[in-house]
Amino acid sequence: MATAAAATILTPDESLALPAVPGRQLHLHNLHTGERLKGEYWSRGRYLKDGIRAFSRILRDHRTGDVHPIDPKLFDILHQLQRRLGFRDAVHVVSGYRSPATNAMLRENDSDGVAKFSYHMVGKAIDIRVPGIPLRTLHRASLSLRAGGVGYYPDSNFVHVDVGPLRRW
Repeated sequence: MATAAAATILTPDESLALPAVPGRQLHLHNLHTGERLKGEYWSRGRYLKDGIRAFSRILRDHRTGDVHPIDPKLFDILHQLQRRLGFRDAVHVVSGYRSPATNAMLRENDSDGVAKFSYHMVGKAIDIRVPGIPLRTLHRASLSLRAGGVGYYPDSNFVHVDVGPLRRW
């Protein structure tokens, strides 16, 4: 027979006295627009709407200007990579959100390398590199997270990560 775990209800003053849970910050550099953003997207156990909105904006489709909400779990993957590899420099963004029109155009030029129903089109994928971190190291660290899809593109100098099903290519 299972027993229920005891729960403690804290007063507001008691909850403020608890050790602070560190926030989650990212530093991104969009290689196509030149924009940089360093900020917090998660704090005190919740995602920050303004932070998610700001990071979604920097990851917009640079060809059309379309902005799409980015899945916060994607930011968690980037944050985990940052912690695992110990880098403080900006993550260089090769591709974030892609509008359907941009994805179709890219697919016309490279039908093998661009998925018809890309996770980029729903704000669940990003292509990145990190200065000072070998691409192979970034790839291995991404795989070790077991957090979604990971693609390795050494000829184009980026690693793809997404929050879709666990898979690799």
